[in-house]
Amino acid sequence: MTPTDTVTSTALRVEITTSIEIDRPAADVWAALVDRDAYPQWNTFIRSWQGDLALGERQTVRIEPTDSSGQTFRPRIVELEPGRLLVWLGRVGIPGALDGRHRFEIVPIDANRSRLVHSEVLSGVLVPVFRRMLTVDTPAAFARMNTELAARVGA
Repeated sequence: MTPTDTVTSTALRVEITTSIEIDRPAADVWAALVDRDAYPQWNTFIRSWQGDLALGERQTVRIEPTDSSGQTFRPRIVELEPGRLLVWLGRVGIPGALDGRHRFEIVPIDANRSRLVHSEVLSGVLVPVFRRMLTVDTPAAFARMNTELAARVGA
């Protein structure tokens, strides 16, 4: 496992990119990622995730970036390529307040290795209010989830 992460922050935008190389085939990583019923057993960031995994479908997602913070929101899947890519768009309040485009991408490296790229672009007028959470707590939670997912698939 080799984790990497970057955070870019401007006035009204934060971009988080984390990734981890996992010593398992991409299909195994995808299967664990979309087995949302098992999340309470291993995922300390996304505590629950419900909804049909289909383009355009709303999801109900409970995140807990830290031990003391949590939020449930209802993003919509805006990109989906089963086995490879899942992107949802979530919002806090009205469009433009705080929008988050959350992305999970699984990239095969070879037959037995893959890379999970777990990223999000957050934008809107509330970015300054939540900047510390978005630039410190959230990237740490992404990295933690990535490591937990790798452990879940037995890497």
